[in-house]
Amino acid sequence: MLISIDFESDTPIYEQLKMQIVKGIAKGELQKGESLPSVRQMAVDVGINLHTVNKAYNILKQEGYLNIDRRIGAVVSESMPNNTDEFKEELNEELEYIIADSSCRGMNKDEFLNLCSRIFDKYNI
Repeated sequence: MLISIDFESDTPIYEQLKMQIVKGIAKGELQKGESLPSVRQMAVDVGINLHTVNKAYNILKQEGYLNIDRRIGAVVSESMPNNTDEFKEELNEELEYIIADSSCRGMNKDEFLNLCSRIFDKYNI
């Protein structure tokens, strides 16, 4: 999996890294049980600070996407996070904003749903 960071983006670098790892897992580019590069190696490979990588890895661990062991490093979790009510609430809030923003920009429901469908189809769901 190729990680690409946009240093000009308003999205924090740790968040970009986190999102790309989750997308890689969802697309099957990263398999359950697969080891990720060490924090130091990922920082060198991507060209970012190791504390930034550490932050992304720790958030992914808290969310249930990674297991981190001092001996073997970061590994994609064998079981993915659950689809909880809390997750659904957060998703609902994020989607409300995205839909409102899309509506303000003139996108209609069919355009929005077609775009969502095309994106959804890219993942192993």
